[in-house]
Amino acid sequence: MGDVLAGNHAVWEFDSDSVLIRFARGMRTPRLFHAVGPRRIPFEAVSGVALTPGKRDTVVLRAVPRPGADPLVEAAAGQLREVCDPYRLVLPGERAPQAAAFADALLSRLGPDRAEPAERFLVGVPRPPLLLKAYDARVGFDGSAITFHWSRTGATSTKWKACDQRYPLSALTGVEWRSPEGPGGHLRLLLRDAAGDPRPDHDLAAAVFGMGYGAVHESLPFAAAVLAAVRGRAAMSSVPRARDSGERLHHLSELHSAGLLTDAEYAALRDRFTTEPL
Repeated sequence: MGDVLAGNHAVWEFDSDSVLIRFARGMRTPRLFHAVGPRRIPFEAVSGVALTPGKRDTVVLRAVPRPGADPLVEAAAGQLREVCDPYRLVLPGERAPQAAAFADALLSRLGPDRAEPAERFLVGVPRPPLLLKAYDARVGFDGSAITFHWSRTGATSTKWKACDQRYPLSALTGVEWRSPEGPGGHLRLLLRDAAGDPRPDHDLAAAVFGMGYGAVHESLPFAAAVLAAVRGRAAMSSVPRARDSGERLHHLSELHSAGLLTDAEYAALRDRFTTEPL
């Protein structure tokens, strides 16, 4: 294990291939940090590091997440308040030298492609089953589908008359989260083959937040888990199907006939593919 840096609400530990962030327990720690728990941030999920002066003789160390690397950040889409930023560590001013050393060590481990969007999510999120209580519905995610059970008192007549809804991951392209701390807070599933009603309280693939319903620490991890599952499924479905032995041998024969493989290369590959397990 590597160097440890303790801040106001978290402890960062420099490991061989990542930074482990453990959030402090306590009433002053944002509830979002309690909800997501310890987070391991691979170096490849970071695009940069900044160390700046903070308020009241403090310094702020912030790791800049790489675009597309963290489903929590992607789902939040810039809506998190600064105090709820999980990549931000506030330290007393006298620890500035230690923070600078930590930042330099982290910068030295970042790859040359750190500014490029990540091809897949690299940071974990809460795993299903998950349950979210919104103003007009109870929303469940079991890992394969999202269900909406409408509230008799909160749901509009449009939703109540349509009855409960179920959406498999295969029907989705993503998820839209609007913070309950602003107007129009909601969770909306983005459907592959249809556009929902632009009004969240009438959209059968959306749940509306309200006072005491859909708080950030409850709804954002839920949205991130759904987004990670949708993207993960898309990545899996894009992987080409492995060829069977017959297809492989036919392809080899075509390469050999075209003069792209010598007799020896063709014989060696043919023997390997006929003995290689599928």
